Amino acid sequence: MTFTRWENRSVIVTGGTRGIGYGIAELFARQGAAVLLTGRDERTACAVAEGLARTTGGRVTGRGVDLRTPAAIDEMAAEAVRLHGGIDVLCANAGIFPEKPLREMTADDVDEVLDVNLRGGILAVRACLPTMEGAGRGRVILTSSITGPTTGYAGWSHYGASKAGQLGFLRGAALELAPHGITINAVLPGNVRTEGLAELGEEYLRGMAASIPLGRLGETSDIAHAVLFLASDEAAFITGQTLTVDGGQTLPESLDAIAPAAP
Repeated sequence: MTFTRWENRSVIVTGGTRGIGYGIAELFARQGAAVLLTGRDERTACAVAEGLARTTGGRVTGRGVDLRTPAAIDEMAAEAVRLHGGIDVLCANAGIFPEKPLREMTADDVDEVLDVNLRGGILAVRACLPTMEGAGRGRVILTSSITGPTTGYAGWSHYGASKAGQLGFLRGAALELAPHGITINAVLPGNVRTEGLAELGEEYLRGMAASIPLGRLGETSDIAHAVLFLASDEAAFITGQTLTVDGGQTLPESLDAIAPAAP
């Protein structure tokens, strides 16, 4: 059996400066792909890319991209083509999750989350589409979430709406992209140990770990390997699908349903 060789493959990872996006960018770089990672701040994105290039020995470039600005997204796609000769994989990962109770939520709060999480991802796919169509192949992987499509969490109703919206986009886009040899799929992470999650505090982390049948929070590498598979040649017949990576978090109907840890 042969497996995908990532040398000379061009990969874009939005929101790649930290958390899940960083884990995705790191794994692709270790596999030999040429990676363009983006973040909101140019200096941070470049510094993270330089660090990854040193530690992985891979080709990693960082760019500051405002996903609320269509022109910046188009330039991101053009930059990947200039740097790497094409675009083989788009990992539309960037997302924000500011907590805000519905009663206090403003129109600007809603717009901010939808613009980055949903609109920005859609426009990123659109920007990469001509290059992928020209090549007759491509992979798009969206980072959605269990929150919204499967579960809910008080204070993140706008975030949940953005993540559920990604899946509505996914299914229609899959039908449009399929004739061009392009697949589009989504990963739905559960609670993953990231900088953003750590900011919610130790009590939150312990509570979340207790709700996961496998008994631990996910790691960014758990999500990155799922993304790598969906981007691979081996996943060529998979499109319009979702892959939940949550340690079984969405399975139990209550904490009482989780089996006690083995002695």
